[in-house]
Amino acid sequence: MKKGLGCFTILLAVALVISVLINFLSIASWFGIDESAMSFVQPKAHFSEHLIEDGKKDVKDKIVRIDLEGVIASGPESSVLGGAGMDVEGVKRALEQAVDDKNVKAIVLLVNSPGGEVTASDTLYHAVKEAAKKKNVVVYMDSMAASGGYYLSCGASRIIANETTLTGSIGVIIHTLNYSQAFGKLGLDSVTFKSGDFKDTLSGSRPMRDDEKVYVQTLVTDMYEKFLGVVSEARKIPKEQLKAGIADGRVFTGGEALKNKLVDQLGYIEDAYAEAKKLGGAPGAMVVKYQHHTSLLEIFGALGSAQKTGAAQVRVDLTSGVLPHLKPGTMYMLPPSMVP
Repeated sequence: MKKGLGCFTILLAVALVISVLINFLSIASWFGIDESAMSFVQPKAHFSEHLIEDGKKDVKDKIVRIDLEGVIASGPESSVLGGAGMDVEGVKRALEQAVDDKNVKAIVLLVNSPGGEVTASDTLYHAVKEAAKKKNVVVYMDSMAASGGYYLSCGASRIIANETTLTGSIGVIIHTLNYSQAFGKLGLDSVTFKSGDFKDTLSGSRPMRDDEKVYVQTLVTDMYEKFLGVVSEARKIPKEQLKAGIADGRVFTGGEALKNKLVDQLGYIEDAYAEAKKLGGAPGAMVVKYQHHTSLLEIFGALGSAQKTGAAQVRVDLTSGVLPHLKPGTMYMLPPSMVP
């Protein structure tokens, strides 16, 4: 009886603390307290280490593995190091922690992603490239590292793919839905007031004009040229050679990617560890994996941000993360099969 009462008391105390903090966040938002003044509720994430492979006795050298899984997206709906998407800021912080740790001799990035948003992919590419300037970064491509997943991989020191990996898909796509023909059948009409001819481009309520199609295609082509430049620089392949068949949006198996010089070698994750040890000059290093466990302070920070913006919501995802939530009008680096 006493044991049950003790557990109830602890639960009551925890609930009270949570209630007080939530009320504090609400009061702070009502009084317009600046977010920077409440930065303590959003601490910088620290990643714990999970041992994957033992090293030699009394050797402190480490190889860090960071998993990049899911659709690449910016925003609070993406998760940190796994899940339905990749939190770009979380991945950047993980890379920074690995670079700052003097015992870390090299980094292994396990990439399992079909790609995602152009800007988020470019941000991750830049973060990987900057990390590789200080410590060798080996990318291991798992089931898929296509489009944006391949883009960010180009920032690494070396790329290893499984023979069955699907990669490549070098290209850019923008998606919208046109429902203008259904309006007449339903007796609906759309009324738009705009400041310029192109302000409602990609609106699904009317057919696209020819000049709009040229305009949107130009945007896509510009982003595609940047993608080509990144691949050309990283893989030492001329742009014209890429355009001749490699970079037309198609995906390749790991074996085909090796023949086309898009990756450096074929292998398994253990080969990536071995390569990282070799490049890092640490043959006796242990291998650890970064893991992030959401703390109460981070939960409260998210609640505070949601209350401040009025964005608190509950989302039910019936796709279980199988399909990406594509935003109309947003440019993506995704294989054709991922576009609804």
